[in-house]
Amino acid sequence: MQSNTIGRGAAGQVTDTQPAGRWALISLAMSMLLSSLGISIANVALPSLAEAFDTPFHYVQWVVLAYLLAVTISIVSAGRLGDLVGHRRMLIGGISLFTLASVLCGIAPTLWLLVAARALQGLGAAVLMALSIAFVRDTVSKDRTGSAMGLLGTMSAIGTALGPSLGGLLLTAASWRAIFLVMVPLGALNLFLAWRFLPASKPVEKGRGFDSLGTLLLGLTLAAYALATTIGGTHLGWLNVVLLVAAVLGVGLFMMVEAKVASPLIHLSAFRDAAFSGSLVMNALVSTVMMVTFVVGPFYLSRALGLNAALVGMVMSVGPIISTLTGIPAGRVVDRLGASLVAIIGLTLMTAGAFVLVAVPTSFGIAGYVMGIAILTPGYQLFQAANNTAVMMDVSPDRRGVVSGMLSLSRNLGLITGASAMGALFAFVSGGVDGATAHPEAVAAGMRVTFAVAGMLTLAAIAIALLVRGGAASTTPVEERS
Repeated sequence: MQSNTIGRGAAGQVTDTQPAGRWALISLAMSMLLSSLGISIANVALPSLAEAFDTPFHYVQWVVLAYLLAVTISIVSAGRLGDLVGHRRMLIGGISLFTLASVLCGIAPTLWLLVAARALQGLGAAVLMALSIAFVRDTVSKDRTGSAMGLLGTMSAIGTALGPSLGGLLLTAASWRAIFLVMVPLGALNLFLAWRFLPASKPVEKGRGFDSLGTLLLGLTLAAYALATTIGGTHLGWLNVVLLVAAVLGVGLFMMVEAKVASPLIHLSAFRDAAFSGSLVMNALVSTVMMVTFVVGPFYLSRALGLNAALVGMVMSVGPIISTLTGIPAGRVVDRLGASLVAIIGLTLMTAGAFVLVAVPTSFGIAGYVMGIAILTPGYQLFQAANNTAVMMDVSPDRRGVVSGMLSLSRNLGLITGASAMGALFAFVSGGVDGATAHPEAVAAGMRVTFAVAGMLTLAAIAIALLVRGGAASTTPVEERS
């Protein structure tokens, strides 16, 4: 294909310094945009869906949960399949599945068919998330990897910020079906760009099989954990405990299987690499902290500061807007200063932002809250660009998919943990009351305690980063990290 012969760098990859390379990078950016838009755009439609299907709200929530579960369960396997069948082929298949599922969502006649279509959409999104990051090293030169990672972070932030406003506009102008159908032409455009400009993947090595048993065990384990932390909200029941025990047992069985199969989904030896393991742990910790802003922020702004829904929405949009503006500059900083140093700088800013949110809003109200978010969010973008660059920089092409999938998985697990564990902490400190009856003082105290814990988590991440940097250069070959 023409796209595989134009704009190649010395190492054989399409580069972003030529037209074909720039369009290839745009395709990856659109993939990241679609996957994040798929999460955020559906939330605003939940009340309309409850009314349209005459269904209780806790059933309608599965429209969001099915997507998140599908992404979490399948993202590592999606990356591994990309390594085996080719990153280009797998990404095109993922875009096709996402687009088709968007059509099915838009025409679904019943709620549970909509939930099933959303699960299919989540499977496609898992491919988009994993393979977009994996494809970066085939698309840009090594010294511009950070900038490309920053661009993907920016597109993810744009999707998160755009979803609620675009969804609200479509609900007003049309119906809930429009919020899913709007992704069909975007998916079709992305499919064309990927087919036309993405470089062909290298042939798969012979004798490398797909670990079906390991994939099944990992999927069941992640499903058990995700359900254990989402079912029942902040109330822990016997079912949550059973699912958590099942998840722990699943981890043990998965490790036993991976130690014995010829072509494991995840090489357990990868976790002996302190740099790689540390990156995954830091990614999970940072994602947990970021989720606190989405879980605690609306309650604090509405109940403690007394803002109406419109003002809450405006203040909550500050974080995504800052993420959008700082993603690409963060990537450029990584290219200039190096991933290791920038990761520590980003974590330090996040820690400062978390502790500002503990102390300042009490005295300065909205301005204090915005100040904390304005410090924390650029720190997050710096860390994400640096961490993704550090992990993906030298991974061999035949392992990039699964390594990228593990990065995305650690992020998703952090988001789930932040929503459940940190949400439960906030509810406990606030007196266990819901958002409609909570006393302003209790909500303010809950926010202070929750962000204090968040600050401790980022301090732990800094300690890990310093240990990794000090012991640092990994002794395990990068191609064995998964």
